[in-house]
Amino acid sequence: MKFKPIRFIPDDTRFPIMRLSRFGFFVSGLLSLASVLLFVFVGLNVGVDFKGGTVMTIRTAQAANIEQLREEVNSLGFGNAEIQEFGSPRDVLIRLPAVEGGDEAQQTTIAKVKQALGSGVEFRSVEVVGPKVSAELAEQGIIAVVSAIIGILLYVWFRFEWQFAAGAVLSLLHDVLITIGVFCLLRIEFNLQIIAAILTIVGYSLNDTVVVFDRIREYMRKYKSMNLADLIDFSINSVFPRTILTSVTTMLALIALYIFGGEVLRGFTFTMILGVLIGTYSSIFIASPVLILLGTVMSEKKTATDAAKAAAAARP
Repeated sequence: MKFKPIRFIPDDTRFPIMRLSRFGFFVSGLLSLASVLLFVFVGLNVGVDFKGGTVMTIRTAQAANIEQLREEVNSLGFGNAEIQEFGSPRDVLIRLPAVEGGDEAQQTTIAKVKQALGSGVEFRSVEVVGPKVSAELAEQGIIAVVSAIIGILLYVWFRFEWQFAAGAVLSLLHDVLITIGVFCLLRIEFNLQIIAAILTIVGYSLNDTVVVFDRIREYMRKYKSMNLADLIDFSINSVFPRTILTSVTTMLALIALYIFGGEVLRGFTFTMILGVLIGTYSSIFIASPVLILLGTVMSEKKTATDAAKAAAAARP
């Protein structure tokens, strides 16, 4: 007995991507502007990795009284402590600002907190980052993201044309901007794990974009007389099932990791889920439509050839 393969998405889709892209540009422009404003006026909730300080995770014997813990820690005079539940009601995350005096002062801070909370509290982890180290980590994180985008610009330019490179970089900047805007809005802690997630998002989004660009270049050579907008529509629709199914299967793994991976991986996983959604959208509605605005070498040659043919036909 012969079984037909399951088709979750038909192979002959005909979505009018170019017609919808004008709305995509408008929505993306608004979201990018909102992200910039949120970053300027609200800012990121940077973690200890970038601002320095001490992070402790503790487990209490019973459900933790957050207000009481906050009073006990703040009474020590180390500044305003950030205290919140960390997973279960018994697990608590304590963040203390950096204190002057180097490692010795940080160790004194930890000892005083342990003494104030008493022996009934289990200290599960303690992390200390100095101001100098945090500044270096922030600088290196920015350099890593910028270097990745510049490298992608050069790679796509070398492999395709400069118009393709501009479309790829614009879509990547769009992904990074909106991700940062969501972190500013939701006040999720921004740390080194999130930088790693953003770099992973850049790679994932680029992979989707290059697949679409490959198909566009292939069809430009195959269908030389086709209008560029129709050709891009045709190209995106031909890889649409592959793009959507890849994103869905990736999302299934990430959602499972978000639910069962624990609090430590939650920020990283959330960033990845957000990045897959935004990256899939931008590779379809941002990167490829940019080619219409900028044109390509192949499309310019085709236009020149068509004009020459029309001029020759008009001669007596």
